[in-house]
Amino acid sequence: MSGNYRPRRRYGRPSGGTGAPGEASGAAADEAGGTGRRDGGDGATAARRDTARRANLPRRTAYDVLAAVRGRQAYANLLLPKLLAERRLAGRDAALATELAYGTLRGQGTYDAVLAACSDRPLAKLDPPVLDILRLGAHQLLSTRVGAHAAVATSVDLAKSVVGPRVSGYVNAVLRRVATRDLSAWLDIVAPGGAAGDDGYLAVRYSHPPWVVAAYRAALGGAADAPAGPAPGGKTEATAGLAAAGMPDRREHPEERDDPPSGPGPLTELAAALAAGNARPRVTMATFPSGPARQDVMPADAEPGRWSPYAFTLASGDPAPLAAAGTAAVQDEGSQLAAIALSRAPLDIPAGASRGAGGAERWLDMCAGPGGKARLLAGLAAGTGASLTAAELHPHRAALVADALARVTGPGQPPHEVIVADGTRPPWPEAAFDRILLDAPCSGLGALRRRPEARWRKSPDDLKELTALQRDLLRSALNAVRPGGVVAYVTCSPVPAETGDVVADLVTSVPGVEVLDAPAVLADVPFAAAADPRFAQLWPHRHGTDAIFIALLRRTARAGA
Repeated sequence: MSGNYRPRRRYGRPSGGTGAPGEASGAAADEAGGTGRRDGGDGATAARRDTARRANLPRRTAYDVLAAVRGRQAYANLLLPKLLAERRLAGRDAALATELAYGTLRGQGTYDAVLAACSDRPLAKLDPPVLDILRLGAHQLLSTRVGAHAAVATSVDLAKSVVGPRVSGYVNAVLRRVATRDLSAWLDIVAPGGAAGDDGYLAVRYSHPPWVVAAYRAALGGAADAPAGPAPGGKTEATAGLAAAGMPDRREHPEERDDPPSGPGPLTELAAALAAGNARPRVTMATFPSGPARQDVMPADAEPGRWSPYAFTLASGDPAPLAAAGTAAVQDEGSQLAAIALSRAPLDIPAGASRGAGGAERWLDMCAGPGGKARLLAGLAAGTGASLTAAELHPHRAALVADALARVTGPGQPPHEVIVADGTRPPWPEAAFDRILLDAPCSGLGALRRRPEARWRKSPDDLKELTALQRDLLRSALNAVRPGGVVAYVTCSPVPAETGDVVADLVTSVPGVEVLDAPAVLADVPFAAAADPRFAQLWPHRHGTDAIFIALLRRTARAGA
């Protein structure tokens, strides 16, 4: 083992057990794969085994999520709810499994730095399941209220179950070394530089790849190293935004520690943005513009959104009943603001220009799956008499869009259609629409609260293919909008290569396009200006939303291909 870290905690034997420190009790070891002693087959033993199995199930569920994310590129936010339902985990057990899975994914970079200091083997040479188990144990030791002995012992049990007894001693030794210090003390050792403005320190402290830290710095521009400034209500942007982003509710997550270290000095804008990416998001929903009023839909303990008149955030509980009733759907407030910005953007249609049926506007949602923005756009369009076409490349996602619109489309409303279409090879003619929403495929690095694994899954090389697609789609959108019409280019990423760089390239290469002042269109949303003030950039730490980028482009003449 590297280092000379002497344990400060004492490890006794498990209560009621006879094993050595860090080893599983017989019942737990039996459940973990049959490596412990075998007792008789009486009912009492069976009951003990069932109790042990249930006690280990939240951790095994969290491990299964980590393994699936690593091994088959699964999405944690899709897989975990299925596993919780299949394994009938609810209440505190479900909360523990959720905290361990998401918390480990969020903190992976930090935990790897600590584990590397505690291991005599390079992490890259470990079997992937062993590394997953070590990360899971490190999260329990450094970022939860789980006791040190329980965190180490259950990790050893898990290692025996998943890998076999040969690795149990190694897992035990590494995690006991991790347990000798708290997270703040470890950061003093493993975080390079240690200065709040140093990107290497920030990458370890806030568990983001260095290239993502650099991209966030570029997105924030000159404000990156400035102190997180005041927000409405007298709170700092970081405080207000982190609260809205969903800091832990101790009633539902008592296992998480209250005060993770914030680093030296006050939070900068960059540090606050990175910290907010690690916050647990609350569930935000959207009512339907043509449906019941928000106050008549939201539960009594929900909070209304700060800027979207359709948004509300659940304090707790399951959003499924509201979604099933069709009165609201899960949708981030930033996503709602993107649709609202398109609906508010001023058109400049020449007098006498041909329009849709009856002179009504025609709107297009160009990459509509899975249907959240299309649902809101349909309601906004209906309020003006406009029709909506929702296009989606993948048939299964187009079916989701159709279902979302069917829940809210009623008699007497303008027609809406859902089509399967490739936006880069569109079936519609040029200059066919008045307003187009292009919510472009992107890295998702603005939604790390909800998809924490995205930061580890993406690399700068991945952006090359994405940005080429984004340019093709935006060029197609500019061809499809009529003179005087508006295209909203939207990404759930603040990375400049996917946002301002794409827009600047198209504005330069496509004639007859002007950039509208997106922050002015969203004038009621403070601190919305991006580093280029013509664009809007929402942030979790400022607005409690995903990091949504919005550019509004108006066609002034025929846009060439």
